[in-house]
Amino acid sequence: MPTRFDPTRRRALQGALALAAAPGVVHAAAPAAAAPAPDFTLRSLGGPNLRLAEQRGRVVLLNFWASWCGPCRQEMPHLNRLHQQYHTAGLVLLGVNVDDEPRNAEAAASRLALAFPVLLDTDKAVSRRYELSTMPSTVLIDREGRLRHRHRGYREGYEALYQDQVRALLKE
Repeated sequence: MPTRFDPTRRRALQGALALAAAPGVVHAAAPAAAAPAPDFTLRSLGGPNLRLAEQRGRVVLLNFWASWCGPCRQEMPHLNRLHQQYHTAGLVLLGVNVDDEPRNAEAAASRLALAFPVLLDTDKAVSRRYELSTMPSTVLIDREGRLRHRHRGYREGYEALYQDQVRALLKE
């Protein structure tokens, strides 16, 4: 016997499915009850290891990217500007590269003139902990270390949403 949804749940599900299928829509969701961000330690390009928990007290934007990803490369100049505009206000922007070969990440970071730290997730362990399957993916973490926003993919204009969300988190 088929399971019946009550009309309210069915309308909510249909609305969510329509929204998910709509072109040009940012697929962002605030995780339920602002769950704690999974901690990690990753090696940075040309620098020391970095641990997420050490960033507590700051707003953190994690951008998961790869050198082979066209939308990732398109998004990087916008992220550079966001970093330059808000890093003195307490934003930490970290690029988490998922390339298998660190030299590919290093070459791409150099070509793109990235001004923020690039971390190496060559074994994809951190990407799996954040349940990411789309490149690029961006995660915003508040000063208390809680996941507040998650964005999968990139299209022109998403940077305005990132900026609004960063501003709001910095004001908290």
